[in-house]
Amino acid sequence: MSTNTLNTKIISLILEAGVAMESRHLTIETWGNISMRDPETGLLYITPSGMPYNKLVPEDIVALNPDGSVYKGRRVPSVEAGLHAKIYAARKDINAILHTHPVSSTVFGVLHMSIPVVTDELAQAVGQEVRCADYALPGSVELADNCVKALGNGQAVLLANHGAVCVGKDLKECFKVAEVLETSAEIYYKALTIGKPCIIPKDKVEWMRDFAVNKYGKQNREE
Repeated sequence: MSTNTLNTKIISLILEAGVAMESRHLTIETWGNISMRDPETGLLYITPSGMPYNKLVPEDIVALNPDGSVYKGRRVPSVEAGLHAKIYAARKDINAILHTHPVSSTVFGVLHMSIPVVTDELAQAVGQEVRCADYALPGSVELADNCVKALGNGQAVLLANHGAVCVGKDLKECFKVAEVLETSAEIYYKALTIGKPCIIPKDKVEWMRDFAVNKYGKQNREE
């Protein structure tokens, strides 16, 4: 890389996200992981392995090369560093990844079931069903490959018996996707206990996703 200076803003955002992920009940203890890509240098920043999010300091965040190897850092990076690197390599449109361990979403991961588009919010935030990747051991190349395949061009994917991965242009979008996914998973679960949930037609989903991305609140954002 052309510089030894790390992006302190990105590091601060990751530290804040770690505390937020735990407080929003999107993970437990030290599970899950968070990363961001610096579009200027190509460096990936990721949380360390096995450390409490509320105890992390800037020096604990690890900087990675685009291939997932360590560029700079005093800690061992998350065991899913390779998974993050493979997602970034496949998706040039995203610069943040949030790997969560929420209850309702994980229920469907345990069942190896996808979550179809059953809410308007899921249509707008994700725009397609959230598929479940085939099972593989945590930290393995196979898990990374399975995750990338199931994610495709979507915003979220379930990891079988494991958790969820949410992606976005920034961490704010990742959290929105994660919250909407978890709420939709809970709604879908409850609906299944009563009857047969009605899936939103694909053309309506596509319309809502386009509206959310290109039109919703645009005028207010520009003011």
